[in-house]
Amino acid sequence: MPLKPQKRTGLIFFPAFDWAISPNHPEREERLLYTQDQVFEEGLLDFDNIREYKPGIATAEDINRAHICVPDAGSVVTESHLISAGGAITAADKVLTGEVDNAFALVRPPGHHAMLVVHGARGFCNVNIEAIMIEYIRHRYGPKRIAVVDTDCHHGDGTQDIYWNDPDTLCISIHQDGRTLYPGTGSRDEFGGPNALGATVNIPLPPQTSDEGFLMVLDRVILPILDEFKPDLIINSAGQDNHYTDPITNMRFSAQGYALLNERLAPDIAVLEGGYSIEKALPYVNVGIILAMAGLDYSHVREPDYDPVALRQSADISRTIEEEAAKVMNLWKGRHEMKAKLVGAARYVKRKKCIYYDTDGISEQQEETVRVCDDCGGLVMIESVADTGNRIFAVILPGRCCPECRSHGEMFYEKTNRGKHNRIYFQDRERGVFLVK
Repeated sequence: MPLKPQKRTGLIFFPAFDWAISPNHPEREERLLYTQDQVFEEGLLDFDNIREYKPGIATAEDINRAHICVPDAGSVVTESHLISAGGAITAADKVLTGEVDNAFALVRPPGHHAMLVVHGARGFCNVNIEAIMIEYIRHRYGPKRIAVVDTDCHHGDGTQDIYWNDPDTLCISIHQDGRTLYPGTGSRDEFGGPNALGATVNIPLPPQTSDEGFLMVLDRVILPILDEFKPDLIINSAGQDNHYTDPITNMRFSAQGYALLNERLAPDIAVLEGGYSIEKALPYVNVGIILAMAGLDYSHVREPDYDPVALRQSADISRTIEEEAAKVMNLWKGRHEMKAKLVGAARYVKRKKCIYYDTDGISEQQEETVRVCDDCGGLVMIESVADTGNRIFAVILPGRCCPECRSHGEMFYEKTNRGKHNRIYFQDRERGVFLVK
C-alpha cells in the first residue's frame, strides 16, 4: 500500500468546562474530554506533523459580521461561545498563514443551527461558529469562494440561512431526512435564494444509512459539485451524530467511515458540531478524522463493538440513496436555467419563515426581501418579530456588493425610522460595517 503524503495538521481544543444547557444534557463538556483522553492515549501529539494550539477569543465585531443579534451580541453569548468561535478563527489563521496545511477545531458549544437573525438559542446553538469564522476569513484575508460541507446528522439550517443569498458560499448539507429528525428541514428543493440558486445543496438520507450510503453520496454528488464550484477553501462542519451509537439519531456511520470521508473530502478546516455518543463514538471518530487529515494510517481505529455486517444498509436504502443522488445532481445541472423560471420579471423576492428557538422557547415570524440582481448576491432586508416583544428591521449588503444594491441598501437604512421597531440594523459584509439605530 503506497504511503499517503503527510500533512501538517493543527488541533484546537476547547471543552467549555463552565457551559452546559443542563448537567445531564447531551451537549456537555464530556463530549470533548473523552476525545482529549483518547488523543493523548494514542500519542497523536507525539507526531511531528500534528500540532496543538490554544483557542483565541472572538469579539462582538466578529459576531456582527455574520449575525443580527437581538438586541445585541453580548445578550446572546457567553464567554464560552466567544472562545468556541475564537477556536475556529484560530484554526483559520493557522491554515491561511501557512503554518499548517489543515486544522480541526474541536470546540463547543456548537453553532450550525444559529441563523442570520438570532433572538435566542435553538438546537443547542447560540451563534454560528463556522459563519463567524468565514466572515472573519473574508475580512482578514480578502474575498474567497468557500464551500461548507455539513456532515452533522441534523440539517445545517442555520448555515444555510446565513448564506442562502450568497453565490460565493456553497453550503452542502448531508443529513438524516428532515421528515424523521429535527429541525425538519433540508429537503432537496431548498436550493438557494434568487441570486444564489445552487449555492445551497441538501442531500437528505433515510434512517439506517451506513458508511456505504454516505460515501456513495460523497463520490456521486459532493465531490463532483466541489470540482465544479472550485472553492478556495473547504470547511467540514463536522457533526458526528450520524454514528451508529448516537442516542438521538438513527444512522449507522462508523469511525472508519468518518475517517475515509475526511480523507476523500480533504477539508482545509474542520469544526466540530454535534455528536452525543460521548464514550462509544466521539473518541474513535475524532481520532480517525485527525489521522485522516494528517495523512496518517487510521486503519486500526475501531469502536470496540464495531460490526460491519450488522451495520450494513439494506438494498432498499441503497436504491433510495441512488435515486436521491441523481435528483440532486439534476437540480445542480439545471441551476442556471432556474432563475428566469422562478423569478421572472420580479425586482424583489420575498419569503416568510416561522422559526422556533427550541432551547429558549421563543417563536419568531420573519419576512425576508431580496433584491433580484445579476451582479451580486443582492440586497437583503429582514423584518423580524419575536414573541419576546422584540421587533427589528435589518438591511444586509452582501460581499462583493454591486453599486446599485449598495445605494438601495444605504437609502433604505437611512429612511427607515424606529417607529414600530425596537432596533434598525445595517450589516455591510463587504466593508465590515455594522450599525444599529
